[in-house]
Amino acid sequence: MNPVLYGLDEVAQRITTGARLVLAGDEAVLSKLPKGRWIGGTIPYFMGADGGVMSKDLIHVTELPASVETASCTTYRADTIARVYADAPANGFSIIIIPAASPTHLSFAINAPTYEGFATSPLIGWISGVHVDEIGKRRAKVFFGETGEALEDGAVVMQATLPAGTYADLNIINIFSQGDGDTITFPEDGFIVGDAFINGENTNFADYIAARTLDTRLPLVANYCGAMINISIQRIDTANRRVHLYAPVFRDVQYRHAAPVGDYVREFTGHLPHDGIDSIFFSCNCILNYLYSELEGRKTGGITGPITFGEIAYQLLNQTMAYLTIRSL
Repeated sequence: MNPVLYGLDEVAQRITTGARLVLAGDEAVLSKLPKGRWIGGTIPYFMGADGGVMSKDLIHVTELPASVETASCTTYRADTIARVYADAPANGFSIIIIPAASPTHLSFAINAPTYEGFATSPLIGWISGVHVDEIGKRRAKVFFGETGEALEDGAVVMQATLPAGTYADLNIINIFSQGDGDTITFPEDGFIVGDAFINGENTNFADYIAARTLDTRLPLVANYCGAMINISIQRIDTANRRVHLYAPVFRDVQYRHAAPVGDYVREFTGHLPHDGIDSIFFSCNCILNYLYSELEGRKTGGITGPITFGEIAYQLLNQTMAYLTIRSL
């Protein structure tokens, strides 16, 4: 069940055999694929068998295992994405891909915890993107293989039903933890923040980052009942004294700047499960981990997958690896 990298012709051949696929690749190659039972999203970065790689020619392939009883593909828009949990199979999982910076991306990021049935069924996936040199020049897209349609806004989802006696187990690996610095809260939800409360004192957040010379490669981290959830910093708008984020902060949640990390690969492999790596069916990792930790050519414990502009494990995450395992009861 390990996903791998293939060339265009190999993937096209697998599609024509009726294989049920989740694909990641550059728009130029995804747009040449035949119609079939697949969904996909744009990205040219991957964790392959030989380590991190950037390629505009290769396609990352995840094929549903034969044990999956039924699989259906569907699309959502910003005004319908709230149904994604209600539509999920009773026993199974859903894989979702959403284009970066699209209305659906923003709506899902802010509102997912309020959706009917939130987190009652495993939902895993990622935010599609482009080469970092093309940010602002090209739009991320998702592909609905049944029609061949490419979408700049919307979500494509593959919903899979598992047989009785098996279940999907969704997990995340986050090497970041809260540092011992200030407690940071925000007065409202959002991707762009002005004011913040630093230990309860109202402060402009951009000014605070500058004054403390915080390392913006490290995320803000919230502790959700023991689960560390990251919010990554995209850029500082000094002219308007605003901070742009890769995922939204939520009002009144307590954040702290992350503690520094030494060697990423060593830390990452130390967080991997001790057994069952071969049974990991799907995984994805963050583009910021790839860039900041210089993962090109470096292996992450034998786990492969697309490198993404955001990870989805029930809700939007940053600087995290999400993975799905199919297990027996």
